[in-house]
Amino acid sequence: MLTKRTYLINALAIAIAFPAAALAAGSNEESIGISEAKPLSISRIAPPVAHFHRTIRVVKRRNAAERRTGLRRERREAFSTLPGGVSIATLEAIAACESGGDPTIVSSDGSYRGKYQFSFETWASVGGSGDPAAAPEAEQDYRAALLYAQSGSSPWPVCG
Repeated sequence: MLTKRTYLINALAIAIAFPAAALAAGSNEESIGISEAKPLSISRIAPPVAHFHRTIRVVKRRNAAERRTGLRRERREAFSTLPGGVSIATLEAIAACESGGDPTIVSSDGSYRGKYQFSFETWASVGGSGDPAAAPEAEQDYRAALLYAQSGSSPWPVCG
């Protein structure tokens, strides 16, 4: 069974070997000096290079899709035990609005921190300790679900 890594290694080998082979096959004459050498036409190299770049883009997209799918499955499993029946979609929407989903972000004045922009007081009220922005993302999700179960969307007046 060929893996993605095998395909990528083969593509790299072809991308490196093809231009060298084109240079070697380009001249049947005896060796010439550097001053007499003609530049290799880019048009002979461009198609394999373009194909190589296309292959890289396809592999990157596929890997990203697999990571997203795996992450979604892990998040679904983690969210299956959230308090108060808070949905994943609700928390994701709040996080996207509040912080763009970044669990380490801090507001410009430092008052609000983390994925859900907790204040230190609100964070402590749902059992959090320390800096919300330094807490693991899963803990921030859990604490936000607790807060949502207690207070609904009122802690997030703009995004809730």
